[in-house]
Amino acid sequence: MSIVGVHGIGKYRYFQAAGSASGAAEAMRAKWNRYLHAGLHGAAPYDGRSYISEIAYYAHLLRQGDAEPIRDLRRMGPEHSLLMADWLTQLGLGRLDGVRAVAGESLTGMLRRLAEWAVGRFGPRLEEFARNFVPEVAAYLAAPDAAARVRARDAVAEVIRRRRPAVVVAHSLGSVVTYEALWAHPELRVELLVTMGSPLGMRNVVFERLLPAPLNGRGERPPGVGRWVNIADKDDIVAIPATLSDRFAGVDADELVNIDWIDFHTVEKYLACGALNRHLKPYL
Repeated sequence: MSIVGVHGIGKYRYFQAAGSASGAAEAMRAKWNRYLHAGLHGAAPYDGRSYISEIAYYAHLLRQGDAEPIRDLRRMGPEHSLLMADWLTQLGLGRLDGVRAVAGESLTGMLRRLAEWAVGRFGPRLEEFARNFVPEVAAYLAAPDAAARVRARDAVAEVIRRRRPAVVVAHSLGSVVTYEALWAHPELRVELLVTMGSPLGMRNVVFERLLPAPLNGRGERPPGVGRWVNIADKDDIVAIPATLSDRFAGVDADELVNIDWIDFHTVEKYLACGALNRHLKPYL
């Protein structure tokens, strides 16, 4: 039985290094195998074993125009600034009533100050992370029929169709792409979907923009998925809220982990933390 992985944000560098999507996917697969081996076998040296059959790679499909990394969070355009503000609200900044209603330069200035506040509070790691997170999420969710969204979704669906995996493990933005891919192609069947560090439930940024749109404040498990397990670090600044069962019907388990106070969102820490072990072992 095969396992397919779906990567998260900031993975375009693999495409740049390999020169192709297939090369990028293979380079990432090698890393995911090592990370998962550490989770399954602790300190035992990696022996070259393969657990992941393929990584569904889509980062190159998002990197066009406004999806380029942001060089300076204090000099973002209005679209990225609004998404940044909605995200920062989730991090505990408080309510931004009235901010989104302000137009023109005053709005831009206000949101730039919010970005400065966030960097000051969470440090340079948030700034580094946001440079990829904001433009890639904005590019994917720009419109229901945005070209980047359709291409990324279809790329993930194609790998699932070809590999016919029993399990799909989706990280970060990859959980959003996978969720929509499985809904767009209901003929695809997956016994187990594992989402890690998922922003699927994030209000005003992701949740309300999903396809299909949530009904009465609730999304649903894709029809071809047998079980859905969600895993999130309690301090993950992307997995907000950390639990998805309150916002999605059909989540079989929400598991909170404490992987690392610095690397709270990396796929390495999620795969190596051991939380996936009991869910994946029946398929290995």
